[in-house]
Amino acid sequence: MSQPDSGERGANVRLPPPSVYVAFLLLGVALRYAMELSVPGPRFAGLAAGIAFVLAGFWLLSDAWKLFQRTGQHPAPWKPTPELVLSGAYRFTRNPMYVGMTCLQIGLGLAFNNLWISLLAPFSLFVVHFIAVVPEERYLTEKFGESYRAYLIKVRRYL
Repeated sequence: MSQPDSGERGANVRLPPPSVYVAFLLLGVALRYAMELSVPGPRFAGLAAGIAFVLAGFWLLSDAWKLFQRTGQHPAPWKPTPELVLSGAYRFTRNPMYVGMTCLQIGLGLAFNNLWISLLAPFSLFVVHFIAVVPEERYLTEKFGESYRAYLIKVRRYL
């Protein structure tokens, strides 16, 4: 399953995408101390929505991780990709791990009644788009050619 290291590199991604989400989450915590911004509406509704987002995020992340394990791949984008993963969550989003991390960030903000964390989630994804998604797509297009181009047409980047 796992191929020997041939010296091939993966996508030109230098910063681990999860670190971007952690940084923006911590920024949301810090902003709360500067200016509290609570989730509007009944507390139960925010908590329930937060739990739903967290569960969705965990499902996306675990499904993608399981598929990578099954095909002998490493999820780090700078590692070589021996084959395209096109099943599971990859049938409806090309980036289930990044969508999952975005859902986690939104959900944590809602669950902990810190709207800053949730509002910063699109910024996390925006940064990850340029530091990871664009280089990954370039790498996969070069490596898999027409197969990957057909996948680009068939499946949305995010949702």
